[in-house]
Amino acid sequence: MSWPQARARFPVLDKLAYLNAGTFGPLSRATLDAEGALRRWEGENGRAGKAYFDAMLERRERVRGLLADQIRVPADRVALTDSTTGGVQIVVAGLSLGEGDEVVTTDAEHFGLSGPLVAAGATLRIARVRDAPAADVFELIRAQVTPRTRLIATSAVSWIDGKVFPWRELRAATNVPVLIDGAQAAGAIDEDASAADYYTVSGQKWLCGTDATGALFVREPDALPARLVAYASAESYDIAEGAWEPKAGAARFDQTFMPASSLAGLEAALTDLPPERFDRARELAARCRELLLEQGHDVVTEAGQATLVSFRPPGDPTDAVAALYERGVVVRELPGTGLVRASVGWWNDGSDLERLVEGLGQR
Repeated sequence: MSWPQARARFPVLDKLAYLNAGTFGPLSRATLDAEGALRRWEGENGRAGKAYFDAMLERRERVRGLLADQIRVPADRVALTDSTTGGVQIVVAGLSLGEGDEVVTTDAEHFGLSGPLVAAGATLRIARVRDAPAADVFELIRAQVTPRTRLIATSAVSWIDGKVFPWRELRAATNVPVLIDGAQAAGAIDEDASAADYYTVSGQKWLCGTDATGALFVREPDALPARLVAYASAESYDIAEGAWEPKAGAARFDQTFMPASSLAGLEAALTDLPPERFDRARELAARCRELLLEQGHDVVTEAGQATLVSFRPPGDPTDAVAALYERGVVVRELPGTGLVRASVGWWNDGSDLERLVEGLGQR
């Protein structure tokens, strides 16, 4: 399959230079067709019957396996969630983090990671890495680790500027468990999460899946108490006795039953992906950065990072994003930073990048 053929999967690219997978990835025709077909069936036949539920349960396990493949981990260590934040909440609750517990994190995290930590009441030691060179991030985070640190919680890739965080090296150097926010990594870069203790996945971003889908990798499921329990978590239960038996492996952390149509759409999104997609995305991200620099833009993303390219546009960033949208270019303003972020995926091509640069030049 050629790159133009792969790109043709996504109808939005017929109209827009879509550079916003850091928020929502583009939806493929296969995903839209799978969702629509199952919704129509449900409308005509009802969401009921043994065959319907058996098919949903079988699809859950196929999707679990496909998500595991994306981050190179065993499927029985993957829970199905509704978001990265949902995965973080499972870990925070399972570890019973609270007052007196020390967690090392950074000032470059998304609130989806830091919010549950703050709400738990843990003591946060915050490494100031937001404006630091990527080469300094390891030492800045490690310097915050003390003998009392229970957890290191960081992103795999910064949502602000695409900086790749050295979480594997931190895990090895400190022997402290790590909770990794993989929202801007899974599906964007070639990621092996097996060294993490906990690793979250967002289905709707770089995996181009349906809304409110995601996953959580737990390296040792038996060592993490299941505290946010749902019907999907239980192998069996006895209400009269007030007892339950969790499912084996990470399935005990499954938060809910995703809608059957969402599962169908996510399965389609994760099927038949181009094998060279990660190299393609990195090459395009590097080219995007080069084009912006050539036009004199203030690019804050360093060379050799991930697939997010952030820059300071001329004038107000809110106005810049709105003007670009009017010209058929979809990017994201990062509130409070003065930055605009372009998310570059394997489905993009040079024409998308040129439209971005040309659109900025027309302001």
